[in-house]
Amino acid sequence: MIGTWFVMGVDLGSTTAKAVVVDQDGGLRGAEVVQMGAVSPAAVARAIDGALHAAGVTTGDIRRTISTGYGRKLVPGADRSFTEITCHARGAAALYPGVRLVIDIGGQDSKAIIVDDDGLVDRFAMNDRCASGTGRFFDVLARALEVDIEDVGELALSGADDLEVSSMCATFAETEVISLLAQGRARADIAASVHKAVAARTLGLVAQVGKASPVVMTGGVAKNVAALRYVSRALDRPVELLDQPQIAGAYGAGLLARDEYLGSAEAAAHRDTLSESQWAATTSAATPHCLDCDGTLEHAPHTGLIALELPRSIR
Repeated sequence: MIGTWFVMGVDLGSTTAKAVVVDQDGGLRGAEVVQMGAVSPAAVARAIDGALHAAGVTTGDIRRTISTGYGRKLVPGADRSFTEITCHARGAAALYPGVRLVIDIGGQDSKAIIVDDDGLVDRFAMNDRCASGTGRFFDVLARALEVDIEDVGELALSGADDLEVSSMCATFAETEVISLLAQGRARADIAASVHKAVAARTLGLVAQVGKASPVVMTGGVAKNVAALRYVSRALDRPVELLDQPQIAGAYGAGLLARDEYLGSAEAAAHRDTLSESQWAATTSAATPHCLDCDGTLEHAPHTGLIALELPRSIR
């Protein structure tokens, strides 16, 4: 490996820690995903160690590290952090060249991102103040149905989606699922109907930025076959599945680390700074969690959405 150098991207989310090692040509050399119950320094360390081991390199071989995700400020040794919006766009564009719409459904929030020709963010909408339709929401569904989270998608595909699901609030959903079970409704039908409702909410998020193709899903929920199918149906267009949808953000961070080391990350950094400041300004004045929300599907698509468009002067 004479003359070869490496960088690292770390995505610390609300339920998983992801790390990747990227080589000087932008190639993905190693990756690791670690499940966790909450933001955990130990999980980050395991993800970093796993990615280094998979790549066959050591910490001393890493020239630069960029962090992203919900806990990006907590990643030890990071030289800089970027928003997950920027990193998911960059990672998805590298993993699926030509992508124009990225739907990221993570553990605690969801995003719709329009990507330009350079893999940079053109505009985005985000729901970060309600767990409806996120990984946490599917955890609640799986627990109420007494199935493993890995099996809830397959269960949904075997059911009919004609049940009325009025609550999209993670707090209330478990109670509603239990009520439907008490009425004798089939678990598969409940799972299918909830997935259909989640897809409708995702469509509302995409409407904030506009439909575009090709479309990919990133985040852990992308591994749910029913979620992918119902979102595709709601959008009325194919949604592509990446080989490793959970590492898109970390890979994007790694590619930005490479760009920075080469001195060519100015455009991405400028755009990321602007989108982060706009996001912070919007959320600081926004409605607090759950206030004025009755948890219904009719209300949910409009709760916690942040739609931002970057000025054309820096696109």
